[in-house]
Amino acid sequence: MTPHELREEIGILKEQAVKAEQLGIVNEFDVLMRKMAMARAYMTDVNAFQIGETYELIEEPGVFFTITYFNGVFAWGHKQNETEEIGIPISLLQEK
Repeated sequence: MTPHELREEIGILKEQAVKAEQLGIVNEFDVLMRKMAMARAYMTDVNAFQIGETYELIEEPGVFFTITYFNGVFAWGHKQNETEEIGIPISLLQEK
């Protein structure tokens, strides 16, 4: 998708998320928020992040994530004080 198409998709998803939140459909709201995060990840410059650096997670203030490698628009690494390696969309990392 082009950046313009991604922005349009994010707008549609945002409208759907607002409706789901108003109706109290928590699961649908969460899925729509993840879809928006993925769309934003494709519009985020991966070069803004560095392997070995630690970044705060946007959705979890005060929680930090250290990058070990990238795979597409996913940063793989570890949350602070955890040993399990996880992948998260780069759009969920707070740029420095």
